[in-house]
Amino acid sequence: MQYPLFARFAPIIQSLSSSELQGSGTLYDKLLLERAEKLSVHYVPFEHLNPGARLVIVGITPGKTQLVNAIAELRRQLDAGSSQDVALRAAKATGAFSGAMRPNLISLLNRIGMQRMLGIGSCADLFGSASHLLHSTSALRNPVFVDGANYSGNPKMTRHPLLKKQLLATFGEEAKLLPSAVFVPLGDAVDEALQFLAAAGVIKREQILSGLPHPSGANAERIMYFVGGKAREKLSSKTNADKIERTRDMLCARVTTMSLAV
Repeated sequence: MQYPLFARFAPIIQSLSSSELQGSGTLYDKLLLERAEKLSVHYVPFEHLNPGARLVIVGITPGKTQLVNAIAELRRQLDAGSSQDVALRAAKATGAFSGAMRPNLISLLNRIGMQRMLGIGSCADLFGSASHLLHSTSALRNPVFVDGANYSGNPKMTRHPLLKKQLLATFGEEAKLLPSAVFVPLGDAVDEALQFLAAAGVIKREQILSGLPHPSGANAERIMYFVGGKAREKLSSKTNADKIERTRDMLCARVTTMSLAV
């Protein structure tokens, strides 16, 4: 497979200094793809696609940490003489919901029965022996920054011309190659983007499994209640137990229906 952006940026990445590989300011200038007003879009080597995936986890966009880690891993692979495909697969794997987000995501997916739909023992296997079933990506695959800070949903990607172009040209094209996969959006902004693509005919609405709590550590209490790790009477006033229960029941029912259809 041809990867035009990889071909363009691989020589640049191979020439980066040690400080740039650690995230110095000039790194972002060298990886710049587009700029519009306060927004900038930068290359990250996340082109690798798993065409056999049955589950697609969709974040909003890679952040600076993911970008730096992926670039450093790609450089290591290139310096070691790895092939294009091996290098891109390794770079993608470095940022696949690492840190505290991964165990939260696994617990959430297991709670709604995703492991049964996929025919595996636990969704932890998606990051090991069953990795062939998972494709992790972002609605905006190449990192977007607003005034140099990580993009978090404003301006809306379905309305801003630059972001809409990125959504359609990167994630939209990926999604077309996964016609039988289930897409799980992480967060309201990503769900809105997937619904936009469904309305445009890029994916089918029934492929979208909306409502899973975001696995961020900032969402810890909601996650704990969703998976059964905290009693209702111990919840803070900020947590809407009824809403969480309704969402959980709906997701469990949908996953059961999907399992029966497989």
